[in-house]
Amino acid sequence: MFNNTQKRYNQYSAHLKNKFGVKVYKITLDAGFSCPNRDGTKSFDGCTFCDEGGSFSQAHSNLLSVEEQLETGIETLSERFKAKKFMSYFQAYSNTYKSVEELEKIYNSALQHPDIVGISIGTRPDCVDNAKLRLISSFKEDYYTWIEYGLQSIHDKTLLQINRGHDFNCFLKTYEKSKQAGLNVCVHVILGLPGETKTDMLKTAQKLAELKIDGIKIHMLCALKGTKLTTMYEEGKISFISEDDYIQTVCDFLEILPPETIIHRLAGNGLKKNLIEPRWLGKKLDCLNKIDRELGKRNSYQGKLHKKNSPVGSQIF
Repeated sequence: MFNNTQKRYNQYSAHLKNKFGVKVYKITLDAGFSCPNRDGTKSFDGCTFCDEGGSFSQAHSNLLSVEEQLETGIETLSERFKAKKFMSYFQAYSNTYKSVEELEKIYNSALQHPDIVGISIGTRPDCVDNAKLRLISSFKEDYYTWIEYGLQSIHDKTLLQINRGHDFNCFLKTYEKSKQAGLNVCVHVILGLPGETKTDMLKTAQKLAELKIDGIKIHMLCALKGTKLTTMYEEGKISFISEDDYIQTVCDFLEILPPETIIHRLAGNGLKKNLIEPRWLGKKLDCLNKIDRELGKRNSYQGKLHKKNSPVGSQIF
């Protein structure tokens, strides 16, 4: 089992607790970023699955400063969960889509509280350059530092269909530069994308396993209010895989990944009030429990099929 837990995969929350000795909570932040796939640089339409909140999962308003959002989040989590340590998470839209000078001020504003131990920056692989990577890398000596890239799929035909605005090769080049900068990289993928078979999805797992990615967030394709995907669903142009198929595919995915890869998320549903379909995603904890049960039923675990599987007794078990 991983991280001294009963989990059969390398769970991020347990990893953080092992690393810092206490449970670490992420404070999601909206710093008012935009996206080249929405502002007309590449497109005005955005990705077909992205809603007007830019994948932002919390109710904070960017009318509040980053410092105010951080203070509010820390105060709330401290009162509710007795939380002691936190990570600043820039989540909404593309959080490297400004000049290096502006980014430095924004990121620094999220690191001033004494109980912040890390920073995570969500963005697109076409929104970084060497100067921005150097800036983000400069935080890693004092803070646990991650950069998160929305990839979604390795298949260019899929990326084109969902209007992603970049191809897989763009991700590969950015990933290489990020690793050269010494950064921890988390990759976002979506299962159930239009036109993809289970074989296609597992090819994404196999390629990411070859790259030995540091972390991953696995999402289920879902239709949210106000998205092009919802319009496609209402017009009968797309359908969604069932909960059982999703659970089976996630477990297959985990078996392929290296055991060292940290699993940041296995299900994501956006805000419940905005969820159109599939409705079962509104019960995220139920889905996670079913994944645990399926791995147990298989007597399986993350990395079981990885060709360089770590031996039982290594540090992550």
